Amino acid sequence: MARTTSELHELNLSELIEELRATKQEALNLRFRNATGQLDNTAEIRKVRRQVARINTLIRQREIAAAEAGP
Repeated sequence: MARTTSELHELNLSELIEELRATKQEALNLRFRNATGQLDNTAEIRKVRRQVARINTLIRQREIAAAEAGP
């Protein structure tokens, strides 16, 4: 998840989808760690959720751009 927004803009669609999968997995792990009391910094959950939203937004922007450029 350690990618910045500018780094995400440079990725192609398949790399973005892979990054989304990895970030969602990280969010799941954080939720489990929080539920078991092992998570010290609960702000990480919020950061990861926002990263998932950023990636979803980029994917959607590219889908819209492709649809407008297409037939």
